[in-house]
Amino acid sequence: MLIISWNVNGVRAVIKKNFAEFVSEHQPDILCLQETKARAEQVDLPLELADYRSYWNSAEKPGYSGTAIFSKHEPLKISYGIGIEQHDSEGRVITAEFDDFHLVTVYTPNSQNELRRLSYRQQWDADFLHYCKDLELSKPVIFCGDLNVAHQEIDLARPKQNRNSAGFSDEERANFDNMTAEGFVDTFRHFYPDKTDAYSWWSYRAGARGKNIGWRLDYFCVSNSLVERVKGAEILSDVLGSDHCPVTLEIS
Repeated sequence: MLIISWNVNGVRAVIKKNFAEFVSEHQPDILCLQETKARAEQVDLPLELADYRSYWNSAEKPGYSGTAIFSKHEPLKISYGIGIEQHDSEGRVITAEFDDFHLVTVYTPNSQNELRRLSYRQQWDADFLHYCKDLELSKPVIFCGDLNVAHQEIDLARPKQNRNSAGFSDEERANFDNMTAEGFVDTFRHFYPDKTDAYSWWSYRAGARGKNIGWRLDYFCVSNSLVERVKGAEILSDVLGSDHCPVTLEIS
């Protein structure tokens, strides 16, 4: 099974670019999108998604945030949000339950300039981890998406210059440590523990993508009990259309 996650930075915009060709080429079993910035009725989906069931969680604020899941396999159950009103107005989480795992797609809040939303982000990270651990009581969990954090110095091009910037604060990195301590495995680092220059987001400024001055912000994390079934995890850095690129998980 191939699962792909992609922060598209506006699904209507990416559909006008190379989205149909991307789906046709890769044929994911499940496609998870973040930062859709639209409601389902606002989107004209390409024919390449005709065989997929679609599930949308849109923010109350128009044109902001949002997530979606497209699946060739009908889930046993779909749920939206994490059950906490404070968090669930921005359309950031969808959970699809399948026979032997829960799949969660998530668009984690950004701490923003000068870390002005860090205190909220701290609460989000704790609540999201608690949500995933609760799911894990019934079956293993896969969560994927834009986690808005570069975990280690190896995960961004300029760690010294960005120390304590949004996405690379000590607090956010420690919260990722909490997830791994609770048994969730960063699948890309499982396969590539020392790989450098592997990023999934680049600023639109100063030709950053062409120079590969990027950050790894997009992840697939799995319960430890699923690791033996994970056959691959990749970053599709050559796929354009957004300031993020897709990331993949292949699982048996």
